[in-house]
Amino acid sequence: MSYRPDASRGKVVAIRADASLEIGTGHVMRCLTLARALRGAGADCHFLCREHPGNLTDMIQSEGFVVHRLPLDGHDDAGQLSAQPYGSNGMTEHAHWLGAHWQADAEECRTILEDLTPDWLIVDHYALNASWERAVLPQGARLMVIDDLADRSHIANILLDQNLGRNEKDYRDLVPASCRCLIGPRYALLRPEFAELREASLDRRRETFDPKRLLISLGGVDKDNATRAVLDALKYCGLPGDCHITVIMGASAPWLDTVTAKAGELPWHCDVVVNVTDMARRMTQADLAIGAAGSTSWERCCLGVPTLMLELADNQKGIAQALHQAGAAYNVGKPDVVNRLPDIWEKHIHPKALSQMSDIASGLVDGNGLTRLVKLMTTTSHQEEVPNG
Repeated sequence: MSYRPDASRGKVVAIRADASLEIGTGHVMRCLTLARALRGAGADCHFLCREHPGNLTDMIQSEGFVVHRLPLDGHDDAGQLSAQPYGSNGMTEHAHWLGAHWQADAEECRTILEDLTPDWLIVDHYALNASWERAVLPQGARLMVIDDLADRSHIANILLDQNLGRNEKDYRDLVPASCRCLIGPRYALLRPEFAELREASLDRRRETFDPKRLLISLGGVDKDNATRAVLDALKYCGLPGDCHITVIMGASAPWLDTVTAKAGELPWHCDVVVNVTDMARRMTQADLAIGAAGSTSWERCCLGVPTLMLELADNQKGIAQALHQAGAAYNVGKPDVVNRLPDIWEKHIHPKALSQMSDIASGLVDGNGLTRLVKLMTTTSHQEEVPNG
């Protein structure tokens, strides 16, 4: 489909991000948060997404954004090429996440971007680096990259890495000298409701109490069924009889039915809810969370929610360790050690420890990172030169 934006409209923004059963939903969800804010500032936002199993293209479109769908072609080019040495021929460590050779992906995206003529291209994808960016970036467009890994080069005007423990020198040799690096949880991309509910959430934690309202959220996909393992382990954690458990999952989670059945077997009230739109409210009401060490970590920090974290993917290890070392959460580890949960509960889940965890976590994230980024993107000069190296 050819699309040429109305010149009378605001800035045009193109976003390249994917969701899948392997990738998860976090990249697309944080880009959606940014897209909503940019639309509120007058921008016309378009998503470029490959149709992986577990993609979120229908959901993105339901929010009123145009989605340019990149079809799966049924070939295994990416899988074959991922066996090549990391960095060879433009490949990245996560090349297989793309579902195509990067050059094929670039050709598809370049055709779309030539029609869109965007002011900004936003890229949030571990499989893409400077080779892809040079191949697709239209003349005059600016590039904003969202990253968590600091493992590949970019030609970005703005780079955002919202993770604790990261610093600007990690990107010193990976981006142009002119790139504006936004580093740390100060720039976490949270929906506005988290900042709005922050004061109420922190107020209810000023007095110590035993956790009776438990929130479990292990990603929108949870492909390895960690949620069931957690529910099994909770039976040995000595929860009070009046404990209320809420499990949050995505509609595409492959183990949703299994988890729902397990929840019905527990001795406590346990709700399983899907595709919630009020996560901030639910976190505000929770006394304790058991959650993945992904981007939702910063939502919990903003609201001061004490958390037991699980590392559901290798790229979550750094976040989990940094938050644990800071005292902002407790890192349980990978799902295969969830049987440690009863011992951790006995030793660490008590009112004073939870209060301290809440205080430290809330000091890391104020919920205004989205506002800071949108202001920067909407006030940057149109004439700013795009880095080319």
